[in-house]
Amino acid sequence: MGTLLRHARLVTGEVVDVQLDGDVVAAVLPAGTAPAVPDGQQLDLSGYLLDTAFAEPHAHLDKVFTADRVDARGGTLQDAMTQYEAVLRAATDADVQQRARRALRSLVASGSTAVRTHVGCGRLLGVRAIESLVAVREQMADLVDLQIVAHIGGPGPEETWRQHRRRLAAALDAGADVVGGNPALDRDPSAAVQECVAVAAEAGVPLDLHIDETTDPSVATLRHLAQLAPQAGVPVTASHCVSLGAMDAGLVAEVAAEVAEANIAVVTLPATNLYLQGRSGWPRLRGLTAVDALTAAGVQVAAGGDNVRDPFNPVGRLDPLETASLLVLAGHQDTARAWQLVTGAARGVLGLPPAGPAAGARADLVAVRADSVGEAIALAPGERMVWRAGQLISRTAVDHSGPAHEGER
Repeated sequence: MGTLLRHARLVTGEVVDVQLDGDVVAAVLPAGTAPAVPDGQQLDLSGYLLDTAFAEPHAHLDKVFTADRVDARGGTLQDAMTQYEAVLRAATDADVQQRARRALRSLVASGSTAVRTHVGCGRLLGVRAIESLVAVREQMADLVDLQIVAHIGGPGPEETWRQHRRRLAAALDAGADVVGGNPALDRDPSAAVQECVAVAAEAGVPLDLHIDETTDPSVATLRHLAQLAPQAGVPVTASHCVSLGAMDAGLVAEVAAEVAEANIAVVTLPATNLYLQGRSGWPRLRGLTAVDALTAAGVQVAAGGDNVRDPFNPVGRLDPLETASLLVLAGHQDTARAWQLVTGAARGVLGLPPAGPAAGARADLVAVRADSVGEAIALAPGERMVWRAGQLISRTAVDHSGPAHEGER
């Protein structure tokens, strides 16, 4: 037998002992009833909330930590893309890798054991950034499961989709796991969706597209993706889907039903969408998709952090509890649902096996110093422990000393 986690509080409020065996949870028993094990093989989790490790279903590790390199004024999606082009021109492989490793270490410390990152493979960098992230994936394989999305924008004035197909093929050959792109940047977004679906289907890899990243309710590329997705024969994810949140209720229900029928997963990204979207016009619309309608229709929904400290979002903590908090504040989700969207639901979108404190589940776990899910989301306590495949990979302690903290647990 492996490690015994004693007196852990589950999200249900139950206090239990959790026995780990290799990379799985062997047993979950009432607190105090687990057989004795040597001291070196047990941890007392009194005061901690234990659950499925977080997963980050949508990051941009090639962009992270570049906010201070640009003029952050403007705040629109087009402004951010223009600013980031200057960053790209000066990027080096060593710089991309250093920033990605730093971000992954923060994500792991926050409790994430799986991350999907979108990485550009367009005309400025080609596959260089893909190769850099593949190297980082190998370097950090013991800490995190990293999925790499080969992300392509629309062709430039003299470019064609034949060139883009070659770039995507080269990115997959270099080690990317998923085909991605932003059809809205193409001269013909519908045709771009069709091309991306075809590339993913031919390669037999998942597809994850940036879709409808606008509050304009007339934009509904998601519906076209729903028509094509069943033909692909691969898992399909639509990230952002912001315009869905600006449509009238009847149309939202129709689109959500089509998305569910096509078995498309949706990833909502509150932080960056709240920052970039709704800056013009009145009333100011929230940059969020219709989470409730999608959920009611049976769509698999998860939430991610998206951009952090780059031209697309100058803030961010690389902590899924920040995403969960925004889901409560701006997305009107209750705390239990917000928690699920960054834990089990996020793992599901990434195609990962179930994890958490349940017998037979993979032992990817996070323990947060909190009495409840609501307290964890509200306070985002720094004290956390993280297990990946049964191994303790991160432990963050906070020194609560001094008169102001007397009497605390």
